[in-house]
Amino acid sequence: MRPEDVLSDTANFADIDGLTIRKGTVAAFLANAQAWLDPKADAAERAEAERLLLEAVPALRKLGVFAVLEIRDAALRRLVEGVPG
Repeated sequence: MRPEDVLSDTANFADIDGLTIRKGTVAAFLANAQAWLDPKADAAERAEAERLLLEAVPALRKLGVFAVLEIRDAALRRLVEGVPG
């Protein structure tokens, strides 16, 4: 399967079981995870990264990301696992 088979080049989001998932959600989660894990990040940067990470978790679950990929960092894994749903 190619990316365009999942979401066309002209589409910016998909509706999966009533949940709107924007194009770029996975990439944004990865960028925010890196920011959250960055030891040089200050408290405000880390808090914003955490807020955005947690916001993305329901969409990533709906996509099945965590059913096939495991988060290696234990603290980040606990954070994500703590999100209800």
